[in-house]
Amino acid sequence: MTLLWCRGEGLDEARALVTVVPENVEIAQIEETLETIKCLGKVRVRGRIFSTRLDNLMVLCETKEDLSTASVPPEVLFPVSGETWPLVVAGSRPAVEGDFNSKLKALLQAEGRTMDDIKALFPTPPPSTNSTESILKAVGDFMQKTNKPPIESGYRHLHLFSGMQPVPVGEEQFDHWLEQARLMVEESECTDREKKHRLMESLKGPALEIVKAVRDSIPDANPAEFLEALDNAFRTAESGDDMYFAFRLMQQQQEEKLSDFLRRLERSLSKVVQRGGLPSSCKDRARVEQLLRGAVSSDLMLMQLRLRERKARPPTFLQLLSEIRAEEEYEASRMKLNTSVSSSTLMISLSLEGHWRNMRGDLSKSLTALGRLGLKSLSTSVSSASQR
Repeated sequence: MTLLWCRGEGLDEARALVTVVPENVEIAQIEETLETIKCLGKVRVRGRIFSTRLDNLMVLCETKEDLSTASVPPEVLFPVSGETWPLVVAGSRPAVEGDFNSKLKALLQAEGRTMDDIKALFPTPPPSTNSTESILKAVGDFMQKTNKPPIESGYRHLHLFSGMQPVPVGEEQFDHWLEQARLMVEESECTDREKKHRLMESLKGPALEIVKAVRDSIPDANPAEFLEALDNAFRTAESGDDMYFAFRLMQQQQEEKLSDFLRRLERSLSKVVQRGGLPSSCKDRARVEQLLRGAVSSDLMLMQLRLRERKARPPTFLQLLSEIRAEEEYEASRMKLNTSVSSSTLMISLSLEGHWRNMRGDLSKSLTALGRLGLKSLSTSVSSASQR
């Protein structure tokens, strides 16, 4: 959506900036606030759209200078209300890696070589002269082609989905159901006929009617076509660009662990890629960039992970999750140790204080007894003197 918006306004993506502001903010206030960022230069508002998802205005701005994610801060402070506005550079999407074939052809042209020269470097091995070996290999290939995978038994049934709103009790949200259904279709070793049977037994109501319509119009439709028809019928109306923009605005919630925030990012990022909002090859870099941008409560842990220095070669989701979990466990054990030490110190202090109180009590009793003994001796001496 952002790229189409820029094209419709005749705006260069390199100088396009998108922000989210409340409805009651004037255009002059938007421009004045953004111009407090020196790297933007002169700022001009080129368009505004109300977003029902964000419940605010999305504002497209044109800057005097070319923009980059490294120079533009993630947000700007609006001095009138004290709230912050998120900033997203329209042209900040990671670039797709170049095509390998074109690079190879360019290299061959530069060296004056052809594909035949490359093939000459890898000569094919001579055919086997052993007839027994050839027969065994042919039989093995035939068995591999004709051997059908065993029918899976005891599989877990998909949850029920009907497509009705609001979602009835006992049914799954569409996104959750579709994720499980795709996993079954892609990973299960059973036949397409069995996969279609599993899909249809988990559907009812409007969803089942759509699948039946696909089956009637395309008798040999495969399970993936069933899922595509359901996705077109029940998915949200948001485009890939809309979901990518929402992904770039995600932030860590108060008291949310960094690992939980990473999982939430991954769910949103997977939907962005499925809708075509971002190439799959750019997932790792986009994940790290948004984690650095949105993790407002875990700066120290991000410094320890050195993610800023690793943006050129970002880790995968599982690698990153493993590293963050290890840091969180270390931090939890350290806090537990500090709490244990503090409790031990407090117990020792209370024990010493009780011991001191007991000593004071014993000393007071001893002094009282000595005082009474002294007074008794003095009284006896006085009585003896008076009798004399």
